[in-house]
Amino acid sequence: MIAIVDYKAGNLTSVARALEHLGHRCEITDRPEKVRAADRVILPGVGAAGATMDNLRALGLEQCLRDDVAKAGTPFLGICIGIQVLLDASEEDDARCLGIVAGTVVRFPRSVDGRPLKVPQIGWNRVRQVRPHPLFAGVPDNTHFYFVNSYYPVTDEELVIGTSDYGVPFTAAIARDNVLATQFHLEKSGAVGLKMLDNFCRMKF
Repeated sequence: MIAIVDYKAGNLTSVARALEHLGHRCEITDRPEKVRAADRVILPGVGAAGATMDNLRALGLEQCLRDDVAKAGTPFLGICIGIQVLLDASEEDDARCLGIVAGTVVRFPRSVDGRPLKVPQIGWNRVRQVRPHPLFAGVPDNTHFYFVNSYYPVTDEELVIGTSDYGVPFTAAIARDNVLATQFHLEKSGAVGLKMLDNFCRMKF
């Protein structure tokens, strides 16, 4: 069973539909005991870092995700805001995040070389695969994925498996042992996004 963490954000049902389309059993849940007992855990969604962390704490999911999922070795996938709250802190709302992965989340610049940069970033961007990883199995390098973000993660280079560019180069996907995450929306990225979701569900850790 794959637990989709429900912290009162949008976009959860689209992830569930994508998994069901791929033939994987899943459940949207806000109960720590169900997340703890799951074979795999996905933290997807959209929203601000501060509100996301407030809701995770109120539901008793902060410690569950940090200790009973990530540290316990359960396969764990973050998507969009799910990659950002994995880090130590975010400039958005000056939020203290989960601290599962070292790093911070910063805002895209307002301008680049004197030209205004539209934020949030909304649309399709190429993702360059920095190094081979099973999450990208069967996905060509420089494939376009769908992004909706005002902030992006900054973490250790050794954890980065995919990068993109929006005015500045930025981390688009990370992997460390059982913890994987993407800045882009897998569930909104067509066949390649579904392929990566399927890869996560089938990967051996």
